[in-house]
Amino acid sequence: MAQGASGVTPEPGCAFASVREWHATSARRKKALGMSGFRYESHMNTVDCETERPNEYRQRLVVRAHELHADMGEDEGGHDSAPGAHDYFDVALAACKTLTATWYARKNGIPLERVESHVERDASEERAGRYKLKVRLAFHGPMTDEQRSRIYAAIGRCPVHKLMTSTEVIIETAPLETG
Repeated sequence: MAQGASGVTPEPGCAFASVREWHATSARRKKALGMSGFRYESHMNTVDCETERPNEYRQRLVVRAHELHADMGEDEGGHDSAPGAHDYFDVALAACKTLTATWYARKNGIPLERVESHVERDASEERAGRYKLKVRLAFHGPMTDEQRSRIYAAIGRCPVHKLMTSTEVIIETAPLETG
């Protein structure tokens, strides 16, 4: 079977080919509108998600050439075979904090060798509009206290942290045109 544009080999009978066609149509539309070289396009990203098997929760997600999976916990009727949507939300923050620390240290010549992050979620008040994430980080390497403080200040402004706390997020939900 031919490999998909994202580097993922579609399984027989999956709808992946129609999503790929949707991307091709989108790219042709952008080119026709003269948007193919538009600078803002570099800020655009597409994530595709589809059910792997009929009547099951497990999903296949594709981001560029990366394939991920999502599932519901067993207590929610899934198989807990992959992280759930809330897990990915939390993971985004953990990854952004560690990547920001690494980027900042490299940019400023700080001898950070590696970073660890630990995120705890308290979603007990989510329905009331409160979702609490407690992030703990460990920086490894021969750094001064001042350098560690500078890294902590930088990660407090990581892009995902700002996105989660101070950015207006607009979500449009519409049918996916497949053909």
